Amino acid sequence: MSTTADDLIHTSSEPHADSGHQRSLSGLAQRSVMAAALAFSAYQLVVAAFHPLSSLVMRSLHVGFLMLLVFWVVPAFKRGSWMHRIPWFDWLLGAAAFGLGLYHWFFEADLIQRSGDPTLSDLWVGAAVVVLLFEAARRSLGLALPLVCAAFLLYGLFGQYLPDAISHRGYGLDQIIGQLYLGTEGIYGIPTLVSATYIFLFILFGAFLEHAGMIRLFNALALGLVGKARGGPAKVAVISSGLMGTISGSGVANVLTVGQFTIPLMKRFGYSPVFAGAVEATASMGGQIMPPVMGAVAFIMAETLNVPYADIVKAAVIPAVLYYLTAFWMVHLEAGRKKLLGLPADQIPNSWKALKENWHLALPLAALVWMLFHGFTPMFAGMMGLSLTAILLLGAAIAARISHTAFRMVFWFACGLGAAAFLQFGILPVLGVIAALVAINLVVKGGRQTLRVLRDSLIDGARQALPVGIACAIVGVIVGVLTLTGAATSFAGFIVDIGAHSLLLSLLLTMAVCLVLGMGIPTIPNYIITSSIAAPALLKLGVPLIVSHMFVFYFGIMADLTPPVALAAFAAASVAKASPMRIGFKATQIALAGFVVPYMAVYDPQLMLQGDWTWLGVAYVTAKAILAIVLWGAVAVGYLRGPMSVLERLLAFCAAALLITALPMTDEAGFALAAIVLLWHSLRARGLAAQAAT
Repeated sequence: MSTTADDLIHTSSEPHADSGHQRSLSGLAQRSVMAAALAFSAYQLVVAAFHPLSSLVMRSLHVGFLMLLVFWVVPAFKRGSWMHRIPWFDWLLGAAAFGLGLYHWFFEADLIQRSGDPTLSDLWVGAAVVVLLFEAARRSLGLALPLVCAAFLLYGLFGQYLPDAISHRGYGLDQIIGQLYLGTEGIYGIPTLVSATYIFLFILFGAFLEHAGMIRLFNALALGLVGKARGGPAKVAVISSGLMGTISGSGVANVLTVGQFTIPLMKRFGYSPVFAGAVEATASMGGQIMPPVMGAVAFIMAETLNVPYADIVKAAVIPAVLYYLTAFWMVHLEAGRKKLLGLPADQIPNSWKALKENWHLALPLAALVWMLFHGFTPMFAGMMGLSLTAILLLGAAIAARISHTAFRMVFWFACGLGAAAFLQFGILPVLGVIAALVAINLVVKGGRQTLRVLRDSLIDGARQALPVGIACAIVGVIVGVLTLTGAATSFAGFIVDIGAHSLLLSLLLTMAVCLVLGMGIPTIPNYIITSSIAAPALLKLGVPLIVSHMFVFYFGIMADLTPPVALAAFAAASVAKASPMRIGFKATQIALAGFVVPYMAVYDPQLMLQGDWTWLGVAYVTAKAILAIVLWGAVAVGYLRGPMSVLERLLAFCAAALLITALPMTDEAGFALAAIVLLWHSLRARGLAAQAAT
């Protein structure tokens, strides 16, 4: 084994963009894209710090920047010379998209005055923006989501000709365009608002920490904790991806960063490429529900429900832990079934040494968590976390050149004092500290390299924001049509009618909608569509508000693992060099036990700290969920302490099902049956082991 785990940590420490098949450019084209990405990041930082524009103008410019970069960075077709140059029509499309993004700014007063009575030019510009947005979505997200959005658009235009059960009264083209473009209920709706504020800041925050070396620290910690355990490489993947999920809410980006280290490591120690890719895909997708920096959906959910972001984080904590416990348990069982060992002791890095050398990288994350749970808005917390990360990166380069400890302490105290002034005087003192550090880095040895790291972080952050932002914008077509026609209410009524007879059937139908939509579209639009339709219906059936939305969110994540279009599996396949379909099916099997968690939360909201919860009640339902996961995992793998017989697996399945069924005496029956199965299996496994020994 010529490559050590430590080598893999270092070779995998460079961040990877999560934005599809992007062009590899050079020369003028490369410099133009870099300038546009830097301008995009700078614009978002100015908006976050000073709020100089009205909300609609800010959203319009955000979408304009997104489309500009998509047309310049993502080719229309992934072939030939288009992957290495920007053709003339893409230059024009990008410039036109950005120019149209300025329309709301230039004519803001006029648009307000003639609200509800658009001119012909308003309609032409709106139609052009919608068409360009569809093409940008096709390039960056694939064909599935634009086709779904196009179906809803056609429904808005021609739905009056459909059967009465699903028809509407009919709307003109001017009404459709006005709904989608001129207001805040279409492409400039709440998802775009959240993308232009919270999401971009947190993507930048993650990009800064990645470039600072956080990935390397997470991998070293995971190796030190579980590297020597049975099936250690796969357990490292689960823990490292979970840690990465605390700073990056993008599952695909998580696969392409952590997976560069964990997938080759698993393959070298006996795991098949399919299983290695599936473990990483499963673990990475959980990053979207891993506090404190959850996926973009969490911010959209908080804004939609008008609740503090901390409430969403609180509801997600136990399900996130259970999700990763599921993945960890499944790889443990698979390792036992295949008799796979851990890493050799000489290939395990010293996690305490890594933590001692890089502990300061956790300070911005700690500050972010503190602010989120002490009443600060996500935008303020994100801006503060980003500012602290920039100060740490810039200050570290300078402090390393200061020889005396006393001078270093004075230097860091001055930086901390300037950052603390944020709470009292706003952003200006912090920007002053950052500007001073930038100026010093221009002249000290090694400082320019640090400035290049910051520049690359800003560029990578802008590029990583492309698929998220475009998805948030184009899904506004669906939300706008549903709002205009009232179709969401009709479907919600259908679910309520079913739920009047059986809540379980309504939950199964909602899950099916999430999984079917997820076969073609990412988690964000999946959540927005299904939460608009199904979550209000679940609320009417007595499911608490946050629980109903988390149910939809959870299965939106699961949908990214389920074939035929499993985005996380396709990303893992590019690293594992295996079939994405096989990886998707294996990832679904690994996450299978986690499918029970949302159902348990619906029947007992204490699992998400909702309703009249108590710590004793939370402990009970969490223990019940863990036991159900243990049993279901053993059923899926066919192994516990040893191979399980068909009868054992059947009884274990029944015990787990009883534990999640909210009926009288089902808990007691589930615990009793689980005890019988576990005792029987233990005795049988001990007997088989004794026979093998003799």
